[in-house]
Amino acid sequence: MSRRPFAAVLVANTISIAGSSLTLIGVPWFVLQTTGSAGRAGVVAFCATLPVIVAALVGGPVIDRIGRRRVSVVSDLISALSVATIPLLHYAGALDFWMLCALMAVGGLVHTPGLTARGVLLPDLAEHAGTSLTRAAGLYDAVSRGARMIGAALAGVLIAFFGAESVLLLDAATFGVSALLVGAFLRGVPAAEPQGRTGSVSLAGYRAELGEGWRFLLGSRLLLGITFMVMLTNGIDQGWGAVLLPVHGREALGGATAIGLLISLFGGSALLGALLYGAWGDRLPRRLVFAVAFLLCGAPRFLVAGLTDTTLPLAVTMALSGLGAGVLNPVLTTVIYEHVPDALRSRVAGVTTAGCELTMPLGGLAAGLLVDGWGIGPALLLFGGAYLLTTLAPLVFPAWRAMERPPISRTEPAPRGSVPADRSPLPSGS
Repeated sequence: MSRRPFAAVLVANTISIAGSSLTLIGVPWFVLQTTGSAGRAGVVAFCATLPVIVAALVGGPVIDRIGRRRVSVVSDLISALSVATIPLLHYAGALDFWMLCALMAVGGLVHTPGLTARGVLLPDLAEHAGTSLTRAAGLYDAVSRGARMIGAALAGVLIAFFGAESVLLLDAATFGVSALLVGAFLRGVPAAEPQGRTGSVSLAGYRAELGEGWRFLLGSRLLLGITFMVMLTNGIDQGWGAVLLPVHGREALGGATAIGLLISLFGGSALLGALLYGAWGDRLPRRLVFAVAFLLCGAPRFLVAGLTDTTLPLAVTMALSGLGAGVLNPVLTTVIYEHVPDALRSRVAGVTTAGCELTMPLGGLAAGLLVDGWGIGPALLLFGGAYLLTTLAPLVFPAWRAMERPPISRTEPAPRGSVPADRSPLPSGS
């Protein structure tokens, strides 16, 4: 047994996600600095996020055929090139707006397969390291959340002192370091090499492999219910982060400083929640923990924001909500990788991730229309009520009891037909 591959993936993910957080803040700032147009910043964001859904939808068979280590390395290298090209073209005076949109689209298209490839290795790396999947999933999610916090904090400081262009170059460097770590330390890990069929590639064969992931999804009431639930909550969360919290912060809480404090409290508590679940999650009933955590992290922050104009009550609520949010992904990761056979892991992760992200582009749009039409208070209460009803599902529908049932062996061959409800996977995240 060796912990080096698992440690290498954790470090690579930390560096890559922290770098992506730099770009998440740096690119909109760069667009505003160079064009002065918030509308163009929105267009760039759309171009960067739409390919993410496409990549998640069709990328599973590609990951299996090429190999998870190679996909991760190639993804990081192409991401590094696309991000670095933006400031380099700008310095040369040759960057047109359509080029910026195209480069961001390329980055969005290739970045998701790399994250998926590293994520689906988690069960094998945990076993290789001699630790439980629950603890590995908790640590994996905690590291990811910590990386996002660090990247977001660094972005503001670095942009202020060195400019958005330098931040994008630093992000490109982080992708390069991630590629080196995965390429060096995952060599020789069987699960990181090409999986499944080794024959010639054809369109019909690709459709058949992609269809296996869809059949696994469509054959389970539990999987469909969870995918639909997370799809709805992701859209609501997008409306919160993109519109509702910024507008409420501007109108009632005193501006950007208060918003930064609230986001930091939520992120820090989520990091703590992920670590706590990683330490003690094996002893707890999954369905109950998942349901309580989702109820805690969702509706309360909307309802408190809608009913108060002061920062302290919302700050306390955000801290408690973060604890619940930190538990969700470790639970989901543990269950899906226990239930999905190795041969289908990448494909199922791809289709469920795509399903869970379908409403995210619409969440901000819906929130903006509600605020314009009814005001911030009613919009917050309506979104919070929708969140509450959605997160009651684990306590209401019997199919969710399958979360507690014994999983199939991860080496069991994947079925060609429908999948029984008690043998279904869960989405990889929320």
